[in-house]
Amino acid sequence: MKVLHVITGLGIGGAEQQLRLMLRHLPVRSEVVTLTNPGPVARGLESDGVPVTHLGMTGNRDLRALPRLTGLVRRGRYDLVHTHLYRACVYGRIAARLGGVRAVVATEHSLGETQIEGRPLSSGTRALYRATERLGSATVAVSPSVARRLEAWGVAPSRVQVVPNGIERARFGYDEDARRTARKLLDLPEDAFVVGGVGRLAPGKRFDRLVRAVASVPEARLLLVGEGEERARLLAVARECGAADRMLLPGACEDPPSAFSPGPGLPSLLAAMDVFVSTSPDEAFGLAVVEALAAGLPTLYVACPAIDDLPPDEAPGARRVGESVPELISALRGIREARLARLPQPAAARRYDIAHSARQLMSLYEQAVHGTPLLAK
Repeated sequence: MKVLHVITGLGIGGAEQQLRLMLRHLPVRSEVVTLTNPGPVARGLESDGVPVTHLGMTGNRDLRALPRLTGLVRRGRYDLVHTHLYRACVYGRIAARLGGVRAVVATEHSLGETQIEGRPLSSGTRALYRATERLGSATVAVSPSVARRLEAWGVAPSRVQVVPNGIERARFGYDEDARRTARKLLDLPEDAFVVGGVGRLAPGKRFDRLVRAVASVPEARLLLVGEGEERARLLAVARECGAADRMLLPGACEDPPSAFSPGPGLPSLLAAMDVFVSTSPDEAFGLAVVEALAAGLPTLYVACPAIDDLPPDEAPGARRVGESVPELISALRGIREARLARLPQPAAARRYDIAHSARQLMSLYEQAVHGTPLLAK
């Protein structure tokens, strides 16, 4: 089977890195088109042997991209087109149909309760999404929560299939040597209490609240892995709170790593932490929380459908907390005083193993192309 993946951009982000990870486990010939920003994930895909084409789209209304994308689809003779992220879903579904491909799957990676890909939802956004969604064969939701949101938009439940995001869980198992090495590289004392966070440094992630909470926990240090437009403001908040010397911002972390990845990888950075916190109040899945649990970290989160959709005993190290700064301070102080040991990988990490998600997605591909029955979820 030959599959073309169309994605809005290939900078370091959750959907982008999830695409690369999934392609490492799918038994199909894959090629990728990025509408914009052929960033680090594009280089990672190419290092994996996946061809990447940059369409050079200049904005959401650059309609010149449609005939270019249609031509690529037609010349490629693909069995299936798989689209990722809002803009790519809209243009990719239309181009697939015009290019003669009838098997079209779209993954909805970033649909929250009130936003999509970090931007507020609008009636126009919903209308355009629903109109183009009907051109596809199926829409993949990365969690049952996202499936419910799509159905609330008016997408027929029969057209929605849940295929969760996944992790290569064996890579995230806790390693004491990795912890020591990462702490040495980051200039973190062995006995420091390190609070961690991972994600885009964007307003919607609410990392400013985590900065303020850590500032109020004596001797705690914050290791915040990510990059984005909020970096300067977060540094300013840390200075305002008198905690600038206790905050580390090592930048974005490409995962899976490639030959171009500098510094310690994500599993090593997680090993360097003592507790993980996700302050985002609106998530489609919450992959960073799953990765933290796989690394054996006690984990606090404000919103995480990946965990909330499971029985509590599958993620015993995870605890939902309120998003206010006082609540975060109280939770961090409790963990600091308890001095919790590293936890074994929970059942949630096994459930979200990428190999399982790849089998589910492959079953959906076979259904879309050949009409074969879907595997049990």
